[in-house]
Amino acid sequence: MAVVFRASKHDLVKAISVNLSEVEKRMSDKFVAVLMGSDSDLPQMQPAIDTLAKFDINTEVKVTSAHRTPAATQAYVTDADQRGCQVFIAAAGMAAHLAGAVAANTTKPVIGVPINASLEGLDALLSTVQMPGGIPVATVAIGKAGAKNAAYLAAQIMSTADPELAVRVRNEREESAQAVQAKDAALQAKLAGG
Repeated sequence: MAVVFRASKHDLVKAISVNLSEVEKRMSDKFVAVLMGSDSDLPQMQPAIDTLAKFDINTEVKVTSAHRTPAATQAYVTDADQRGCQVFIAAAGMAAHLAGAVAANTTKPVIGVPINASLEGLDALLSTVQMPGGIPVATVAIGKAGAKNAAYLAAQIMSTADPELAVRVRNEREESAQAVQAKDAALQAKLAGG
């Protein structure tokens, strides 16, 4: 049995407008998920959270474990993916499988931050960077520097589809260059006078 719907042009325009509004709302809900294997990772990951905030990027921060809470990790990644997560940043130490577990459950970009929990973070670095072909994890430096770069990389990834964010990223890069030039000018003046 076929069901026939009759609607006026006004009703169709209204339905399309409602659907477009919902799409626009969902697109404005884009965010970066910052996942940590332990709450003790927060001091090393704070630079990522601060940098994302500086770029006015919506961020969710969560503690989840590839080994201790694998089902919860998978559920969160699947849910976040559906809710508009654009980039996942995953930080873990030691065996450091969190980024790989995240990458296995999404096709969105995953950035791994190795945490210095043992062996000066080298174990985590190798665990994070050694992914099988087809399941990439972009791996940054160990610890705070890596966390900061993970946020910058996330911002750059998102800026490819967001012209306003692209301007903020370029402006921040220019401000950083100007700060280095100012430091050099101060050093040169000090050396010339001393």
